[in-house]
Amino acid sequence: MAITIRPAILLLPLLLSLFLRSSAQNCLNETFSNNKLYDRCSSLVLLSATLHWTYHPSNGTADIAYRAPQNSSGFVAWAINPSSSGMIGANALLAFHNSSGAVTVISYVFNSYSPSVRDSKLSFTVYSREAEYSNGAYTIYATVALAGNKTTLNTVWQAGQVTGGVPVGHATTGDNIKSKGSTNFLSG
Repeated sequence: MAITIRPAILLLPLLLSLFLRSSAQNCLNETFSNNKLYDRCSSLVLLSATLHWTYHPSNGTADIAYRAPQNSSGFVAWAINPSSSGMIGANALLAFHNSSGAVTVISYVFNSYSPSVRDSKLSFTVYSREAEYSNGAYTIYATVALAGNKTTLNTVWQAGQVTGGVPVGHATTGDNIKSKGSTNFLSG
């Protein structure tokens, strides 16, 4: 009995591999205004965000660039959660336009679902931080110490609204609830 293979069946794996390759490489095409290059990147499909980083094993730090689209009246956030996989306990960097209209980045530890967001100290050292808004997206640049020189950490990312120059919350359904994962800073 002869088996007939239809051309469409042969084409399907090829098309699928092209789609997966193009979506995995989205972060590779990004450039930064400071012309900094990063060793690794990850396309965070949820919220259309990307994370770029260079890990420095000699001192246990990582230079990061987190980029996410958002309107200029909103905020974006990227966080490491040293104790859990969700928002509670997340040590975050938030970028937004403050009440004077300048792009700013603050740090905040989320200890409840009704936070009063204000700049505060994280459980790990942040050596530098800055943010910019360009082409409909915020980018957060930072150098962070990876606690205990751990290279695989729980990460969380968000996008939400700002009122009176202060981040006030994000959607509690859909991609905002799913925007968490594990990042291996050593191998990517």
